Amino acid sequence: MVRAASPRLRSTAVNRKYRKLLGMEAVKNRIKKHEGFRNKVYKDTLNKRTIGFGHLCVEDHWVDGWTYSEVELNKVFDKDFDKAKDGASKLYEGCEISDTAKGLIIEMVFQLGPTGVSKFKNMWAALKESPPNYKTASSEMLDSRWAKQTPSRAKELSNIMKGIV
Repeated sequence: MVRAASPRLRSTAVNRKYRKLLGMEAVKNRIKKHEGFRNKVYKDTLNKRTIGFGHLCVEDHWVDGWTYSEVELNKVFDKDFDKAKDGASKLYEGCEISDTAKGLIIEMVFQLGPTGVSKFKNMWAALKESPPNYKTASSEMLDSRWAKQTPSRAKELSNIMKGIV
């Protein structure tokens, strides 16, 4: 006879899933805050065509001067976020890191791509320690060209990493 999980066990699993969803929403909101929003194509700090919440215009359909709806650009953001989440999960596979650290890696991948984040060799070495050395990972995040290009964002993310217990 198969028994249903007790209400307490179900609620614990639901709470864990709910907290994880809330955590991902917080990551999305932090990315949106850092990226800012523009409904027209613009050139980013590296002179690349960008739109919405930091979406690189690699596709041909983006028209300079055209105003796009926030609804449409939020859908683009959601796809970009899912892509960053997938790329990040491949990078931290095998690391026993917290959900907070995973969120930070997702944001870094959103900005730099998985290849860029994979180059943080000393950060990854610290995160692969058992237990993960978040303090060292934090300082290694700041020892990068990324931190020089976007210093306030890098410092904020580094401080969050440093504060993980």
